[in-house]
Amino acid sequence: MGLRRKAREAALQLLYQLEFEPGEGEDGRRKYWSQRRADKAVREYADRLFRTVLERREEVDALLRSVSRHWRLERMSVVDRNILRLASVELLLGEADPAVVIDEAIEVARTYGSGESAAFVNGILDALSRKLGRSPEGGREKIHGKKTGTESGKKAD
Repeated sequence: MGLRRKAREAALQLLYQLEFEPGEGEDGRRKYWSQRRADKAVREYADRLFRTVLERREEVDALLRSVSRHWRLERMSVVDRNILRLASVELLLGEADPAVVIDEAIEVARTYGSGESAAFVNGILDALSRKLGRSPEGGREKIHGKKTGTESGKKAD
């Protein structure tokens, strides 16, 4: 597993922890790292993602609301919502290829989410990347060779 994947997973765990201990922020982050070993690069990237989500949360959540027409953020699972926030931040920063960001989010969703999480995350992030003008060339269908069934953030039946 690559360093960035480990960092994304750590950032997800930090955000998950914050959902249940809302006032913890930096204290929670320090506590998290005091109990884990990680390469410096993993820790730095995870911290950067975590802090950026916190700093830009209103903007990120507004963007997610705008593309998830059938799902309120509050109705999404905690894991899915925070995977979407992390990937949204990466798309906004524009430092990584959108296809890589979306693929990584899908893989993290497969690991930490429910059976429908990967398709759900894929649909929302496809819509978001199009809205931001950062859609992967040829769209996700071309990348994976098939349609996902999650247009505009609707979960597939």
